[in-house]
Amino acid sequence: MNVPILAFFGNRNGVGTTSLVYHLACMYADLGVNVIAADFDPQATLTGMFLQDDRLEKLWGDERGSRNTVYGALRPLLDGTGDIAALHVEDIEPGIGLLVGDPALSSAEDEFSNRWRECLDRKPRAFRFLSALGRILRLAAEKNSASLALIDASPLPGAFNRAALVTADHVVVPITPDVHSLPGLRSLGWTLNRWRSEWRERRDCNPIRDLDISNGSMRPIGYALLRHAIRLDRPVMEYARWLDLIPKVYREAVVGEAPDGDVRIEDDPYCLATLHAFRMLTPLTREARKPMFRLKPADGAIGGHAPLVQDSWRAFRDLARTVAARADIALP
Repeated sequence: MNVPILAFFGNRNGVGTTSLVYHLACMYADLGVNVIAADFDPQATLTGMFLQDDRLEKLWGDERGSRNTVYGALRPLLDGTGDIAALHVEDIEPGIGLLVGDPALSSAEDEFSNRWRECLDRKPRAFRFLSALGRILRLAAEKNSASLALIDASPLPGAFNRAALVTADHVVVPITPDVHSLPGLRSLGWTLNRWRSEWRERRDCNPIRDLDISNGSMRPIGYALLRHAIRLDRPVMEYARWLDLIPKVYREAVVGEAPDGDVRIEDDPYCLATLHAFRMLTPLTREARKPMFRLKPADGAIGGHAPLVQDSWRAFRDLARTVAARADIALP
């Protein structure tokens, strides 16, 4: 089943990647699109946004028991006893299935690093390993009749994250304009280009003809700018300079295009959305365990919160439509 896979890959922690995946998954469900949300970050923050703690305890089990998580699906490969295990997809609500994240994924880093090297030696087990996350995603999409998969990826350039990213057809980059944003973009672009090239080389060495293996295109379709309110102690000129340089650096470092003159954020076709901070809604979202655009007065969204709820609905609806158009995903 050829399901479009979108990875959300930030240049560091704290840029809002997980929140973006969470809200877009919920918005696509509202728009009538069945979605698989894959938590491929060992921090498992996306999973924590969707599920209550008592449910997490049951899914994670204990160290020796079965784990209904991404790690559990990989366990036979990690133990050397077989291929991917029977897959569990957590039903969040109609239209959203979750591949449950797991802190234990961090322990798989060395295995994924070793298998990456072994691909060049044409070892079959290495390719079963490196194709596992993509196969898990496509099996989950088939199981839930999903037409789209969203990956919450770690910002770290490690071996497991590399294996997660090479499953992706498209990449969306969340950016927060600050002193870290420009060097972070350059590093992210270099990382994506290197992984894409190295995976292409390894695919040509695959000895298993019938293995379902990802193309690893990782096509960058744009960035989502998360703009926070300008603090009084932040130099306004510096903030403006970061904003002005983001389109140029994104084109050069991530897309590999020569910039065609100066492009403003407002006119940049690679800017998928400018999302202003909805910080007043964040505590309500966490407490209610629902996206901010679904908050009701009973959740505390009263007074000045109500217009922000409507603004957030329009912002995420427009972003969902824009991302779908760029990735050639048909919406109902």
